[in-house]
Amino acid sequence: MIVVNLDVMMAKRKMSLSQLSERVDITLANLSVLKNNKAKAVRFSTLEAVCAALDCQPGDILEYVPDEPGAE
Repeated sequence: MIVVNLDVMMAKRKMSLSQLSERVDITLANLSVLKNNKAKAVRFSTLEAVCAALDCQPGDILEYVPDEPGAE
């Protein structure tokens, strides 16, 4: 499973979701879906814009967490 740690990076940069939305020109609703791990896909252009605004790398935002055996 891929976990989105957008809230962690936003907290480190002391940036609100609305501030990030303005900087990357993405709606609050779409950023909220991403932040809450509800997104099924992320465009590279979106990831690039978020990384530029937060001055971070994609790996700071996206994390692979293996499924636990028998967790289904």
